[in-house]
Amino acid sequence: MKVILLILFYILNILVQINGQQGIWPDIVKDKEPRCTMYGRCKELPDGRVLTCYTEDPPQKIDDSALKNLTAFCSEMLEMYAGLGMTDLCCRADQIADLTEQLKMPEGIISRCPSCWHNFRQSLCEFTCSPFQAHFVKVAKFWNGTVDNKLVVEDTNFYVTERHANASFDSCRNVMMGTANSLAMDFLCGPWGSHRCTPQRWYDYMGSVRNTYAPFNIFYRLTNDTFDGSPTTSEPNTKTSKAGEPLDDLGITPYDGDTYLCNTSPPKSTKNCSCVDCTISCPAGAGIITLPQKKSIDDWEIASIFGMYFIMGIVFLVGSILIILGACFALYRERREQPSRLAEKAPGTLHRWGMRSEKMINRFFSSLGQVCAENPWPVLIPGILITGALSCGIVYLDITTDPVELWASPNSRSRQEKEYYDKNFSPFYRTEQIIATAKGLPSIMYYPSNNTREEPEHFGPIFNKEFMYALLDLQERIVNDVRGENGEQLSDVCFSPLSPENTNCTIFSYLEFWHSNPKNFEKVASYDAIIGEEVVTLTDSYLDHFLFCSRNPGAPKDSTELRQTCMGRYGGIIDPTVVLGGFLEDGQNLIDPPYQNATTAVITFIVNNKYSKDDTRPAREWEKAYVEFMKKYLEIEKPSFMDIAFSSERSIEDELERQSSGEVVTVVVSYLIMFVYISIALGEVNSLSRLLIDSKISAGIVGVIIVLGSVGASVGLFGFAGVSATLIIIEVIPFLVLAVGVDNIFIMVQTYQRTPRLKGETQSEHIGRVIGDVAPSMLLNSFTDSASFFLGGLSGMPAVKAFAFYAAVALLINFTLQFTCFVAFLSLDISRQESNRYDIICCVKGKDEDKSQVKEKGILHKFIESIYAPFLFTFPVRLTVLLVFFAWMCTSIAVAPKLEVGLEQDLSVPEDSHVLDYFHAMYEYLSVGPPVYFVVRDSGLDYSDQKVQNQLRAGDFPWSLVSQIYAASRLSNRTYIAKSSQSWLDDYVDWSSVADCCKYDNYTSYFCPSQRVDPNCITCGISDIVQDDPISGELFNQYLTWFLMDNPHEKCAKGGHAAYSLGVGYDINSTNGLARVKTSNFMTYHTILRTSKDFTEAMREARALADNMTATLRRELGSDKHEVFPYSIFYVYYEQYLTIWRDTIVSLSISFATIFVISFFLMGFNIGSALVIILTIFMIVINLIGMLYFWSVSLNAITLVNLVMAVGIATEFCTHLIHHFVMSQELAKKERARDSLVNIGVAVLSGITLTKFGGIIVLGFAKSQIFRVFYFRMYLSIVCIGALHGLVFLPVLLSFVGPPSRRITIKKDNSTEELCK
Repeated sequence: MKVILLILFYILNILVQINGQQGIWPDIVKDKEPRCTMYGRCKELPDGRVLTCYTEDPPQKIDDSALKNLTAFCSEMLEMYAGLGMTDLCCRADQIADLTEQLKMPEGIISRCPSCWHNFRQSLCEFTCSPFQAHFVKVAKFWNGTVDNKLVVEDTNFYVTERHANASFDSCRNVMMGTANSLAMDFLCGPWGSHRCTPQRWYDYMGSVRNTYAPFNIFYRLTNDTFDGSPTTSEPNTKTSKAGEPLDDLGITPYDGDTYLCNTSPPKSTKNCSCVDCTISCPAGAGIITLPQKKSIDDWEIASIFGMYFIMGIVFLVGSILIILGACFALYRERREQPSRLAEKAPGTLHRWGMRSEKMINRFFSSLGQVCAENPWPVLIPGILITGALSCGIVYLDITTDPVELWASPNSRSRQEKEYYDKNFSPFYRTEQIIATAKGLPSIMYYPSNNTREEPEHFGPIFNKEFMYALLDLQERIVNDVRGENGEQLSDVCFSPLSPENTNCTIFSYLEFWHSNPKNFEKVASYDAIIGEEVVTLTDSYLDHFLFCSRNPGAPKDSTELRQTCMGRYGGIIDPTVVLGGFLEDGQNLIDPPYQNATTAVITFIVNNKYSKDDTRPAREWEKAYVEFMKKYLEIEKPSFMDIAFSSERSIEDELERQSSGEVVTVVVSYLIMFVYISIALGEVNSLSRLLIDSKISAGIVGVIIVLGSVGASVGLFGFAGVSATLIIIEVIPFLVLAVGVDNIFIMVQTYQRTPRLKGETQSEHIGRVIGDVAPSMLLNSFTDSASFFLGGLSGMPAVKAFAFYAAVALLINFTLQFTCFVAFLSLDISRQESNRYDIICCVKGKDEDKSQVKEKGILHKFIESIYAPFLFTFPVRLTVLLVFFAWMCTSIAVAPKLEVGLEQDLSVPEDSHVLDYFHAMYEYLSVGPPVYFVVRDSGLDYSDQKVQNQLRAGDFPWSLVSQIYAASRLSNRTYIAKSSQSWLDDYVDWSSVADCCKYDNYTSYFCPSQRVDPNCITCGISDIVQDDPISGELFNQYLTWFLMDNPHEKCAKGGHAAYSLGVGYDINSTNGLARVKTSNFMTYHTILRTSKDFTEAMREARALADNMTATLRRELGSDKHEVFPYSIFYVYYEQYLTIWRDTIVSLSISFATIFVISFFLMGFNIGSALVIILTIFMIVINLIGMLYFWSVSLNAITLVNLVMAVGIATEFCTHLIHHFVMSQELAKKERARDSLVNIGVAVLSGITLTKFGGIIVLGFAKSQIFRVFYFRMYLSIVCIGALHGLVFLPVLLSFVGPPSRRITIKKDNSTEELCK
């Protein structure tokens, strides 16, 4: 039996703990004599405080009207004492009115958590009206202040058990303030803030007259004992006697009323605190959010080695063995096979078809070349006119510098989400920001008057008044003096959320804690305080005000004697994490941040943005003036004790444009060097006497003009078509076309120079025959490049797509002009040379005897033929080359996954840019990242339905949207979510539950601001209707717009005008005038983001969180239509990095596939040639990617454009050589490879390689970091890697596994033709 009783007792105890914590009140005092300590109003002070009268009388009966008012807040107390048969109370109607007025402010803040609100108000109800008041409230100080000699209470001791105090505190400690996006304890605990608050500190602040709400000092005495005698309290019992006589504090029974845990429902409520406001309400186990497991390629290990390193190591070992065995077998076959055996192999069907197509191409281009050579001027003049006409389209060209238009596809997720946000909530504000850091100023050691620390408080140098005055002068000059071209001021373009009632601009600045008024810096207020046994005079200053406001940024008044507001002039909160910097140590988070240690001030001017870019013209004009002003200020007026970095919304776009135009000289010099080299290197000078005759300066110049003309014609053609261009096109395409075009020019000219004229052959026929010989490889190269670029235009990235189309057309035009206009000019130039006329000055003729000089091979040709080729084709060197290049490829593949993705912001602007200084300051000093909005799409949600509300707000459902954001903020290191979110829905519910928030004009029945004091403004009465339930149904739709129009103030802190007027999209029913919410957002902040990886991961995690929210909505509401997505201003720029590897692989794969297919057909259906081409190009690109890793070049859109271009240039390094290899008249593979290297390698080396090398070196001296990193490093790598593969690896590879020769086919076909004749 005893066991059963114990079990029942244990179960009962658990149930009590689950439902609440039972106190011993009123059982412990019910048998004692009811008696009061205070009763009725007694004295009103000049500061508005009303003091009560001291009494020792029994409780009195109150009238029905006062009882009704008291019931609104203290019904539980009234019912409890009614159960004891007691209806008399220790309060009068005027005290009840004061109590209900004082409770309205905290009601709007903490009533969202029913148990917290119950515990909080019950102790105040008991303190004010309990019939046993005298047993736990004792007067500590009173004086005779009335004519009838009544004693006025000035200080009291309120005895409360520690159990009750701790339980009440615990139920309230995590309650959030939605509009402030912070804990309510930041406001309710005064200077301590939420993180340093304790039960004693909380009660001390609540009972202090310094909080401006307590009518007199209430000293809360927390004790563990219940007794009749002198209590043992947790704080010294400071007492002041009347006329020097001590007060009798004997017979005290500390108050110990019932309290309720935050995860339980108190009496008269069916609701618990939400998970956001009460951690123990959160579900156990898996938790609120389920994020996908975060995987990183760096985590992949095999045998404690990075997985790709391990795999490629194995591949290299196995591959090396196979290469050695294969090379030895090939050497064995080379020595065994005889030339006669090689010549006896019969060609296959595909081989014959290929040869026929080769001959067709040869004949076509031979005829074309001959016609152009015979009629140079009829070819040149139309070519010049057509090219010029197409180039005229450049005047219609629209160059895009907007990063959004450059990098984000119109069909991309981020772009579509941005469009949705902009259309439904208006575009994200334009921000102008100044980061000012104190240099050389001393810190301030100050003893705060709140005496929260025994040691002096350390204040950073930005609180030095010299710094504050200087920064205020700068801020106000920007506000008042900066004007745009048409006179635009900040007030004309700024965001004023409370307009028209308050037209002040939104300026986030720590100076706004003092309303940016220098008089407030100097204000001080003194007061007397009791410290120990002494009365001392303390002084509050601007630093005390800051200490309070940094913990309570939403406070209408501080708790100092200054009684200044913490709100900015614009009517909203100044978040210290946004306006201060330099106060966090490395690795420190925003838990109890030491704001006073700040070394940096951040000023942010918020400017209105518009959906149409044309409508932003006034803002852009003002920003332009602002930038000019700041540059001049930094140059001339900046104080020596201040470092300043600044930026505007238009700065990055302006700097990108300036960067490109600023490097015009560098680019021009680069191209000039290449032009000069081409003009000189094309000539074949064998003697000094024929220098001016045999040079090809004019041919080089014409070749370069053709390249530029093809680029101009391509750009002009798209200009006529209205297709926007990018600066990347202007910077990259000339390099690409020049690489392809110059190589063709060198091959044409040098092949002509090496090919003797046949007997009886005219000059035109000679030129035609040469053109026919070189055309197939050039056609192959140009056609594969153009086709791969056209297909590359399928990319969704606008910059890549534009580059691909422009490049493809430019290459086709260049190919056409080279085989028409350049051939025509070459004919004229050859005629000039053969008539011994000087180059450039063709009217001057040299001596006729000079014509008989014997032509000699060039230096490069001699070097390759006599030294390089014999060395390269020795077996040990060939084997070494294969192994080295294979090792290089394996290494590049191994490190490719570790290639950094992204483009660091500081690389995107010139080194002398003010934006670069801003980026560095932002990374070093800022403490919070950009805002992020979780947007609920318009999917037919009925927000007036409580079930729908519960899925969104911080209510009973622990998996709601707001709860998930809160849970994510607790995992900020993973989720990059810094804070819980603002919630318009929660604040609307709180606003509707406070009687004096919703008001209307009694005459017009229209909205009346809650802060208006007007007898015609009367309450809507919805708080009486909704009671414990959130506002819903028709009432929700009826009063929504009023909530969004109401400005917040101390009596109604949840007015939604400032925070949510642009965050809720709704329609008005034209029939009944009711609003229907279509879409809305919930705002929070990312943690500080410094690198591209941070930005990309923050977006990835936010999307994972939104997907979790979407899945919850769909599951709970039974519809797949609902969707939540995250939006932040930077997502549209960084989305490319989520898919950059996929985009790179797809783009390169398309290029590789295109080149393989076209090579197969144009190389005469020779799959071996196509495979060798694609293998070489693949190795060039892979090794280029490896070089990016070792040279610290990240993968981004610019890199992708360059990689696509590299594929095109890589074809130049191999197609000509391979084509010559299959057409070579030599028998053995090694000899054909040697022949190809000697004859084509010279053109590759002197053409594309040396031409580009000189121009690229100049880019290394560019001021722009982008030019140096993404153009100099990548271009140099492309040329060097391509040349090494084309001149070293490819000849060696062909000597082992080259495709069969077509020499036999030629011989057989020629024999057949003879028989036919």
